[in-house]
Amino acid sequence: RVYFEGGFRETPVVLAEDLQAGQKLEGPAMIIQPISTVLIEPGCTCVVTEEGDLKVEIGKEEVPQDGEVKLDPVMLGIFSHRFMGIAEQMGRTLQRTSISVNIKERLDFSCALFSPDGGLVANAPHVPVHLGSMSDTVKKQIEFCGKDLKEGDVLVTNHPQLAGGSHLPDITVITPVFNAGRIVFFVASRGHHSDVGGIAPGSMPPTSRTLVQEGAAIVSFKIVKAGSFQEDGVRELLMAPGKIPGCAGCRNIRDTMSDLRAQVAANNTGIRLVGELIAEYGNPMVSKYMLFIQDTAARCVRSMLIEFAKKKGLPEVGTVVAEDFMDDGSKIHLAVTIDQRDGSAVFDFSGTGQEVYGNFNAPPSVVKSAVIYCLRCFVGEDIPLNQGCLEPVTVITPEGTLLNPSAEAAVVGGNVLTSQRLVDVVLLAFECCAASQGCMNNLTFGDETFGYYETIAGGAGAGPTWDGRGGVHTHMTNTRITDPEILERRYPVHLRRFSLRPGSGGAGAHP
Repeated sequence: RVYFEGGFRETPVVLAEDLQAGQKLEGPAMIIQPISTVLIEPGCTCVVTEEGDLKVEIGKEEVPQDGEVKLDPVMLGIFSHRFMGIAEQMGRTLQRTSISVNIKERLDFSCALFSPDGGLVANAPHVPVHLGSMSDTVKKQIEFCGKDLKEGDVLVTNHPQLAGGSHLPDITVITPVFNAGRIVFFVASRGHHSDVGGIAPGSMPPTSRTLVQEGAAIVSFKIVKAGSFQEDGVRELLMAPGKIPGCAGCRNIRDTMSDLRAQVAANNTGIRLVGELIAEYGNPMVSKYMLFIQDTAARCVRSMLIEFAKKKGLPEVGTVVAEDFMDDGSKIHLAVTIDQRDGSAVFDFSGTGQEVYGNFNAPPSVVKSAVIYCLRCFVGEDIPLNQGCLEPVTVITPEGTLLNPSAEAAVVGGNVLTSQRLVDVVLLAFECCAASQGCMNNLTFGDETFGYYETIAGGAGAGPTWDGRGGVHTHMTNTRITDPEILERRYPVHLRRFSLRPGSGGAGAHP
């Protein structure tokens, strides 16, 4: 028995000296020669010539139809890594073709692959706060214009509340992948742009009170229509905040437009690689393993939840509770109810403080990002972060609260600060490890010509058997920090000192 793509096959073994001229062998088969072995793959045919040579005619094995595709553990691993590899190649394209420090140097971007209904299939190990929320973004675009999408169309969006975004500087570019005239996948890239307008350079104003003060808000727009880049339309959207008193349009439109083109290019890389995968295995098999991967993640999460409930000694349907507070006193309250009968769980944030007149509000998509990130961390198996992780879970975020604000509420801080506190609360509920620094430690400055934004590393909390770590990006952020040489070359600043402050996190249990 020999393993080929699709599983093990019975494979006859033949000695070359026993073959006659004109004899034909259908693959799979193995021909043993004195100094080599010839493998005839399935779908191929080997003919022995008059001179005794072996002529192999390359054929194509019939691809099984949708209903005939069976789950194979080895193929599951192969497809998992192939899907992740597509997202990683998209990321490399985006990094190479972008020009802003945020995307090219800090790597503040994410790329992922989605099912036709918008469910996350696989992602590269980029920024968790992006990846968990991008599924909501894709689903919203399907809802808005799914029936109007054609080959050559590309969508752009960034609205946190109305379009599943995170905050306005994070602009998502989404491209449908067609096969035989229908959408079989979506590819998407999200990048943090250095400026999208608003009341402050960098579009990360600490004093914003409403969403319009934070920059250009795009619900849905075809940035590419029938293969043509809609530069004038995008420029108009990005400069629109300048019409609002006290606000400015995008302060560095050149970099922003260039990076948007880079995101389109990254998506084109994804389309090409998905097309190659489908050409290799056939759409039925690729689509089926897309579902298998999500189902596997769901089973792993269910098993993890049941194991945790039993370890805690919870009843058949039991609840654990955790809460923490923002600096202004706003409460984040979480009750996790686990049903051991089917491994499902409800993450209920009822009791969380009300929407604030500030920018610490976090849209529901960011809440899902925190939950799916933690669930993936809790699972001890090697599975890609995908929609299956949330399949057994229901997330409740009451409207009008800090975690489900109104469409006009400011949210720029919710993505970079509240998201970290959310992770700390989930980790506390599962008694996993100590809290992180609870913020992405944001620094922003600029003038009317440029905006600079940075997430500065902080500390990761210790666990029962391990020390915390200092000077690292934690949890929902996974970016680099800009190199001093790049900072001083690209911006009119001089860096005097950058260092760790020893002992700032406390001694802990393992000093």
